[in-house]
Amino acid sequence: MSRSWRTPLLVLIAGTAIATISLGLRQTLGLFLRPMTLELGWTREAFTVALAVQNILWGLFQPLTGMLADRHGAGRIVVAGTVAYAAGLWLSGLSGSPWMFVLTAGVLLGFAQSATTQGVVFGAIVRATPPQRRDVAMGIASAGGSIGQFVLLPVSQALIGANGWVFALAGLAGIALVMAPLAAVVAGAPDAAADAQPARPGRAFGQAMRHPSYWLLFSGFFACGFHLAFLGTHLPAYVADFGVPASAAALALALVGLFNIPGSFFFGTMSQRFSKKKVLAALYFARTVAIGLFALAPPTPASLLIFSGAMGLLWLGTVPPTAGLVGQMFGLRNFSMLFGFVFLGHQLGSFFGVWLAGWIYDATGSYNLMWLAAIGVGLFATAVHLPIREGRAEPADEPLLTPATAK
Repeated sequence: MSRSWRTPLLVLIAGTAIATISLGLRQTLGLFLRPMTLELGWTREAFTVALAVQNILWGLFQPLTGMLADRHGAGRIVVAGTVAYAAGLWLSGLSGSPWMFVLTAGVLLGFAQSATTQGVVFGAIVRATPPQRRDVAMGIASAGGSIGQFVLLPVSQALIGANGWVFALAGLAGIALVMAPLAAVVAGAPDAAADAQPARPGRAFGQAMRHPSYWLLFSGFFACGFHLAFLGTHLPAYVADFGVPASAAALALALVGLFNIPGSFFFGTMSQRFSKKKVLAALYFARTVAIGLFALAPPTPASLLIFSGAMGLLWLGTVPPTAGLVGQMFGLRNFSMLFGFVFLGHQLGSFFGVWLAGWIYDATGSYNLMWLAAIGVGLFATAVHLPIREGRAEPADEPLLTPATAK
């Protein structure tokens, strides 16, 4: 079948829609923490272990699904992820023990997200988009996840309130299946001619491993995952402990998604115009300030909404400059795999962000130490991005990758 009908705009729309559903569904899982633990008699740590496993497996699977998408195209990978997503959500509602919940919400959803989110979808988008528009396109695709968060969080809360959490998870499984027909638009094997001297995956990965700035990018992305997983999973429970209604918590997370739409587009545009590493450092510092101010006093509905708006502007704005730096340093032929490994750093942060918060709460009865950890991690990310060397990564022996667009 001819690929001519898959225009850059159509690929962007379909890829954004896939990210909208996948990331939107993921952000609803924090709403299930209180109802599931109260009804099933689980600790918060037991619930969050499954989400921690989900996050770490998402990161571990991401280089593999990215490599397969680099070689065969994103379409079949997205379909496999869609099936796993629907099965994982539906079976999570049937989990009678924490270990079954780990297998469903942890293992199945971890693979599903690796196959339906940034690493795979961004590869299709950046290859279809002209170089001068790639950072903006990635900003739009990142905003897509927030549209899903804004729409699906209230839907999920309404389903839980009306029919309980089991029915809500089954309903979300049905929504996940919508991603399958969209996969046809992002399908098709990548054109090797996009890089004049494409590297084999192993050689490209080895080159990246020897590049210090790649490891700095990996380390900095840890903070993004740490913050997002902590807040996305524990913020509803944290504010509920202070008497803030569950509906306000759901609205707050939805507002994060709403404000991230202009935030992702803004930082995508800034990454196109200015130094990506400085954009990242400024973003992490602003996020750290917002977290510190919110943690100073017990939350109220008003402070929660203000914090949600501020965090929304900074939520996924890290993705366009991070992905842009990977493409800028190493080219596009193995982009999905190389960005996938950087994303593993994000997911290591997510693992500790979601699990550590549950462990700290069960051990101390509060999240105070976790807020301090979130501040420290944010300051670390601010500092670690500044030494990054932007521009083409020079291989030690022979040119393995085509130079990407330089700033």
